Amino acid sequence: MTITAIVRQFVAVPPTATGSLKRSLPKDAWRRVAVSWMLRRMFHKVGGQLCAPGGLPTTGIHRVLVCRPNHRLGNSVLISPLIAEIETLYPGAEIDILGSHATACLYANRFSVHDVFALPQKIARHIWYSAGVLRALRRCRYDLAIDACNGSQSGRIALAMAQARHKLGFPDALVNPASAWHALTWPAHLADRGVFLLRQAYAGTIAADYPRLNLDLTTGEKQAAAKTLARVRGEAGGHRDMTVAIFPNATGAKCYSEDWWRQFVDTFQSLCPQVQLVDMLAAHGRSQLGSQLAPYYSRNLRRMAAMISCMDGFISADCGVMHLAAASGTPTLGLFSVTDPAKYGPHGGANAALDTRGMNAAAVAVTAARWCARLSSSRAISEPASPSLDQAQRHA
Repeated sequence: MTITAIVRQFVAVPPTATGSLKRSLPKDAWRRVAVSWMLRRMFHKVGGQLCAPGGLPTTGIHRVLVCRPNHRLGNSVLISPLIAEIETLYPGAEIDILGSHATACLYANRFSVHDVFALPQKIARHIWYSAGVLRALRRCRYDLAIDACNGSQSGRIALAMAQARHKLGFPDALVNPASAWHALTWPAHLADRGVFLLRQAYAGTIAADYPRLNLDLTTGEKQAAAKTLARVRGEAGGHRDMTVAIFPNATGAKCYSEDWWRQFVDTFQSLCPQVQLVDMLAAHGRSQLGSQLAPYYSRNLRRMAAMISCMDGFISADCGVMHLAAASGTPTLGLFSVTDPAKYGPHGGANAALDTRGMNAAAVAVTAARWCARLSSSRAISEPASPSLDQAQRHA
């Protein structure tokens, strides 16, 4: 079978489009196809080893591996509900995680987590180090290994390498088209899918809501952050009713311009003088708001999450720090201009997602001000909010 024929199995391309296939497909698609072709036997083998729905025992699971080898912060945060679900279903179990350095920062000190195998961002540039990490993982023996991401080739490779009695992962329609998993309807949001996978495989009865994003911040972390926040707010903070953080950064097309954010801040402050805004600086350490707000900077992800947990609200575009904020427990408003809010929005609690397409900065600020007003009037209410704001507000 030729590479072109294999591509058609992964990408919807008419048979008559063979001549332009190479020119039309992105490089990532060709890379994924090439890897799938070279490792097809491995993928087919591990696909046949996946636990069937209802086939995971309720006892005898003591050592668990969660595979999410991705360097993006958001993807590391989004496995926290799965970790919480493992802790609930197997409360005495010990969990290892294959992830990134961000994963290690977030989970290394969690009580149930024994070890985090951290792969570098550029594996090809650190091939010997990466091989050492995978060898260390290979030496371990697990009762359950979970590939927590649908379509992740690196996750499926790790699952194939893992020595585990039970293996759990999203089925590949090409490798195992008859799998009973294909008849199931997966949750829309990525944070719920790993939990759904585990619950469907679990042989016991589960009657509970899905876990929320949660980094399990300690009381000590929150107390230290509260002291720092008081200094960041300064004297003016004592005269404000609320403190809301803004993170004016994101990757690629998801990022709003600095002028957009400044217009947003000007409009928001005119509408909400009782709210003090804090500028959460990105990793590069430069303010994107002209230093007009009180800043906070940290490269430590847990310290940043602890700081956000002490605030009354958080506003940002779709990015990893948005998920970090949601996992801190602070109500989070995510602004979306490219990606799907139903799939990537800030998950659970009083969080909300706003589709800003067709809106200018001032209109977004008006909606954000209304969102803050609702938070202010219902701080004692913990009922989950709607996952997205009413479209009627888009032209407020």
